[in-house]
Amino acid sequence: MDRLQVSGGIRLSGEVRASGAKNAALPILAASLLADAPLTIGNVPHLRDVTTMIELLGRMGARVTVGERLQVEVDARAISEPFAPYELVRTMRASILVLGPLVARHHEARVSLPGGCAIGARPVDLHVAGLEALGAEVRIEGGYIHARAGRLTGARIVLDTVTVTGTENLMMAATLARGRTVIENAAREPEVVDLAACLNAMGAAVSGAGTDTIVIEGRERLGGCAYTVLPDRIETGTFLVAGAITGGRVRVGGARPEHVDAVLGKLREAGAAVTTGADWIELDMQGRRPLAVDVRTAPYPAFPTDMQAQFAALDAVADGVSTIVETVFENRYMHLLELQRLGADLSLDGRTAVIRGVPRLSGAPVMATDLRASASLVLAGLVAEGTTDIARIYHIDRGYERFEEKLGQLGARIRRVSGPA
Repeated sequence: MDRLQVSGGIRLSGEVRASGAKNAALPILAASLLADAPLTIGNVPHLRDVTTMIELLGRMGARVTVGERLQVEVDARAISEPFAPYELVRTMRASILVLGPLVARHHEARVSLPGGCAIGARPVDLHVAGLEALGAEVRIEGGYIHARAGRLTGARIVLDTVTVTGTENLMMAATLARGRTVIENAAREPEVVDLAACLNAMGAAVSGAGTDTIVIEGRERLGGCAYTVLPDRIETGTFLVAGAITGGRVRVGGARPEHVDAVLGKLREAGAAVTTGADWIELDMQGRRPLAVDVRTAPYPAFPTDMQAQFAALDAVADGVSTIVETVFENRYMHLLELQRLGADLSLDGRTAVIRGVPRLSGAPVMATDLRASASLVLAGLVAEGTTDIARIYHIDRGYERFEEKLGQLGARIRRVSGPA
């Protein structure tokens, strides 16, 4: 099994380019199931989760062509089996995004209950309740969601909690429903906005994306289009933290500064000089040790849970004491135990972590437990004395495109090795 070996002590410097956002590409790929013509998607990141979604679409009968320049064409007119099997869905929670489109256009679906990172409960109840409100008959049996409907009918749906995939699934289903659907307490993430823009380019009528109320006027059909996925804000933030934690200077091109306002605010608190342009962000620590910053995660536009682990690594070597409060997932602190193996001084009480920054960490063997935890351990390894050996890096390949190659462009000493530690 592959591992990453990181030799710390290098101040990162240089420029990398943000890849397309995984969390936008996956729902847009699923949206191809709604179209009666091919959908061409640009800036698709080459990631394990994307490969899994493409394989899933192909298993259903879609014709998928992967071209040059990160472009994917999906022709889903000949779906023969509206079925998402466990062996694919278990590795990636976003597989559930095929549920709404399948029911809306093909009138039935059998989708395995999803897997993905073990970071806490992410129940499908809101997806099911929303589809039932639109007129689908849904039952959960034998580990699968079975859904069936004639043409769906628009409805008012009030989500009990903010859910990104739930908002996306129901928004896609509603595009082919009869009449108007209103989704209240909707997720506001940029990836939701990107999906809505793609659906509108396909002929849908979606308004309000980016606010907590989304309105969808159902259409008889949706066509194909060409659409380019937005850049990944979490990858952008991760590389900026890599610059900050090493006291370096890093520029991320192809980025959307407006999508990472909360992260940039915390990096400035940590002592970084941050400048932005229309499609780039530059961070310069000027060789200084970062200052400790408090973090509290919450749905967008607040500080993202997907950046919590990276800031835990930053705070581990920062000057001062910090508090991190995780409000989104109840089991997203598994990386803290691994950071302690590197010498981090921290304590955990429920969903609150207190981190007392130390001047230096020491390299050691550690194990990644989820996608963002993997990134945090790599970041910690960049400033640890000696070599940090990170196992179970298949998590990284699910969400970061050419991660070690891009860090290498910034001067990091990092390599991928195979075999037992």
